[in-house]
Amino acid sequence: MTVKHYEVHHRQISGGWFRAAIFGISDGLVTNVSLILGFAGANPGHSVIRLAGLAGLVAGGFSMGSGEYLSMRAQKELLESEIEMERKALVENPVEEQQELRQLFIDRGIEEELADRLSIDLMRDPDLALRTHTREELGIDPSATGSPWMAALSSFWAFVVGAFIPLVPWLWSTTGNQVYWSITLAGIGAAVVGGAIGWFTRRGIWRSAARQLVIAALASAVTFGVGRLVGAN
Repeated sequence: MTVKHYEVHHRQISGGWFRAAIFGISDGLVTNVSLILGFAGANPGHSVIRLAGLAGLVAGGFSMGSGEYLSMRAQKELLESEIEMERKALVENPVEEQQELRQLFIDRGIEEELADRLSIDLMRDPDLALRTHTREELGIDPSATGSPWMAALSSFWAFVVGAFIPLVPWLWSTTGNQVYWSITLAGIGAAVVGGAIGWFTRRGIWRSAARQLVIAALASAVTFGVGRLVGAN
C-alpha cells in the first residue's frame, strides 16, 4: 500500500504587511470617497473638490505610513525587550526555566515523564529553548516580530491606491457627472477589495464584498449629507 504524503503550503503573511495593506486600501477608499462626497454635497465647485481629494490622498497616505511605522516600531521594540528578558533568564536561571517549560508541557496535557525529557532536551539548544519559551509564554516567534518599514510602505501605497479610485473623475472630467462616477468607481473598488479579502482569508468572497460595500456606502452617505447640510446653511 502506497502512502501519500501531503504538504500544506502556507502563504507568507508575517511582517505586518498584509494587515497594513488591507487597512490602508480600505481606509484610503472609504476616507477619500467620503471626503470628496462631503465636499460635493456642499457644492463649492469642481476645483475645490478636486483639491480636497488630492489633499486627502497625500495627507492620508503619509499619515497612514508614518502611523503604521511608529506603531510597528513600538510593538517590535516591546517584543524584543520581552525576548531579551527571556534570553537573560535562560542564561541566569536555566534550572528554573527548564522546570517552567516542563510545567507548561504538563499543563498542555503531556505526560510528566515525556514533559521532563522534552524540557531537558530543548534546554540543551539555547536558540531552540528561547523560541520555545517565547512561543509558549508570550505567544510570539523571535524571528517574526514584524518589519516597521514593510508595514509603513504597504500602508502608504495601499492608501494612495484606495484614495485615488474615487478621485479619478475629478482629474479628467468637468462634465458635471463626477459625483456619480466617484460613487460608481468607489462602489466597484469597495466590492473588489472586499472580495479580495474574502478570497485571501477564505471567508467568502461575496459576503466580504457586500460588507465592504455597505461600510463605504454608509460613510459616504453620512458625509455627503453633512456636506449638503453645511452647504445649505
